[in-house]
Amino acid sequence: MSPLVALLLGIVEGFTEYLPVSSTGHLILVGHLLGESGEAAKSFEIVIQLGAILAVVVHYRTLLAARVVGLASRDPKAVALASALIVGFLPAAAAGFLLRKTIKAHLFGPLPVAIALLVGGVLMIAVERYRTAKAPEVVEGLEHVTPRRALLIGIGQCFSLWPGSSRSMCTIVAGQLTGLATSTAAEFSFLLALPTLTAATLYEMWKGRHELFAPGQGLDLAIGLVVSFVVAWAVIAGFLRYLKHRGLEPFGYYRIVLSAVVFFLLLG
Repeated sequence: MSPLVALLLGIVEGFTEYLPVSSTGHLILVGHLLGESGEAAKSFEIVIQLGAILAVVVHYRTLLAARVVGLASRDPKAVALASALIVGFLPAAAAGFLLRKTIKAHLFGPLPVAIALLVGGVLMIAVERYRTAKAPEVVEGLEHVTPRRALLIGIGQCFSLWPGSSRSMCTIVAGQLTGLATSTAAEFSFLLALPTLTAATLYEMWKGRHELFAPGQGLDLAIGLVVSFVVAWAVIAGFLRYLKHRGLEPFGYYRIVLSAVVFFLLLG
């Protein structure tokens, strides 16, 4: 992999990780276009998520610091958030551990990604239109993420193991369906990324250590990590501002159009 390819993949990862459009799906599609689709490329695409993880830590540094200190004194808000993150993390952690080989063997390709993009796009549009028509009562604030809501969001996150589904989309939509405001669902989704992506990334680093840390690979990995961090940090702030006033429906249309393009290219 060349430094230029690492740079491009870092931009794609950072830009798409926290938007409901699937970073893994975009990396797979871009990787195929650039001729990077082997095992080493798959591991690289997962490991550069560390940059996006660091972006969440930096963006929420004040909240996270307060909650870590609060855990030591058994502050109710800190304990509640930590409990919600653990409950939300466990379903996908178990499913990912059991299905990792099957997913990498059968779903890391353009066709599965296109299918997931299409289904996810239709789902987002349907949920947004339902919420607009019915105007259900919603609650705002992380204190409303109860263990029950966290579990349902965690179950929703399991569907994001299919590349192209989008971890962000699955968790935000699941949060919406539990009665959370879209901005609150997104905030919890971002925080839930910390244990989820960290576990997946560290596991993938260990499994693919021989390819990732082969001679000459260090520079490419560093470029991907740094670029994904910078871009993801900017996207998180912008996306949260966007969700204060708008919904997810435009992202649904984008997913449908992108899936149509992929289907056209595959069948052409």
